[in-house]
Amino acid sequence: MNRKASAVWQGGLKDGRGTVSTESGVLSNAAYSFSTRFENEKGTNPEELVGAAHAGCFSMALSAQLGEVGLKPERIETAATVTLEKAGDGFAVTAVHLDVNAKVPDTDDDKFQAAAKKAKEGCPISKLLNTKITMRARLTA
Repeated sequence: MNRKASAVWQGGLKDGRGTVSTESGVLSNAAYSFSTRFENEKGTNPEELVGAAHAGCFSMALSAQLGEVGLKPERIETAATVTLEKAGDGFAVTAVHLDVNAKVPDTDDDKFQAAAKKAKEGCPISKLLNTKITMRARLTA
């Protein structure tokens, strides 16, 4: 299975502009720039997209892990915070924190935490990222 995405950048680092697109068309020429990445201008950036990918991947992985122990979640909500920091002459993604809220009938926190830990370790995007990944997972009523 292969999935494709593309980016086009025009201009210099600080005055240039780029777009990102996905093969599915969900993203089509979504704008990004120096100011959407390093400042607070409206638009996307690579770290935000990695966060979305990680949150989505983890939520599916947690659903799978819960299913392995006979549990079916009603809802899994995951927010991923991607940390980008200056490192040497450039920048590096140094951490990802997953904040998870899940409604899972007929379970207890021990089973839930075990499934969440396995999902964090087994999610393909977690495996892709060579950074520290932390998590806070909570069951909701």
